[in-house]
Amino acid sequence: MSRNVVISGGGTGIGLAAARTFAADGDRVLLLGRRGEVLHRAGVPGALTFAADVGDVAGVRSVARFVADELGAVDVLIHSAGGSGRLEPRVEREDPLDLVADNWMVNFRINTLTAVLLTEALKERLAEPGGRVLFLSSIAAYRGSGSGAYAASKAALHPYAHDLARQLGPRGITVNLVAPGYVEDTDFFGDAMDDARRERLVAETSTGRPGTPGDIAATLHWLASPAAAHITSQIIQVNGGAERGH
Repeated sequence: MSRNVVISGGGTGIGLAAARTFAADGDRVLLLGRRGEVLHRAGVPGALTFAADVGDVAGVRSVARFVADELGAVDVLIHSAGGSGRLEPRVEREDPLDLVADNWMVNFRINTLTAVLLTEALKERLAEPGGRVLFLSSIAAYRGSGSGAYAASKAALHPYAHDLARQLGPRGITVNLVAPGYVEDTDFFGDAMDDARRERLVAETSTGRPGTPGDIAATLHWLASPAAAHITSQIIQVNGGAERGH
């Protein structure tokens, strides 16, 4: 039976790979993102698209209205929106503390608040039983990310997801997180990835290769399947062995 799958950040990278995986299984997919032109170029068969900023309350309300009108119930909700803040507008700051404050606020807005707001807006529309909520965390939540802001914003999803799993469990809805390691073919690193850094990240793995968006999409697809019905409140690391589970 076809399911309704809502994916934030669905126009690129891991979100797009997940959208293609679910669509290939016959599910109806709704792609969310801030850039309408990117969503339209995604080319996912049969997918709906809706451009909105899910870090903004008004934007999330508009998504909720669209979902109510076009889908009704949500079987699978995947939070792939986020990033390192590289695509955010640059603000000139002279005071270094202002720069720190901006960096942390941007990271928590695009990685944490987006997921929380969208979940809360669609929580009552989750299919029961059988609904799935899936968050994208990161290996950085375990080992840091340089400035700390990105890592902290991903780690903040963990207790929220655990609380949500307890809250939604009685309705037959599971909540899990997937924490990727280094994944190529995304816009995450931009120009910040060079050969030396890539070699170091690949060398940390046991598999001897970087991850792909398809690796993460396949894990999300399995967690959304009936085979994973008794798995909830878990963080599944997909990093080729670069970081062991805790």
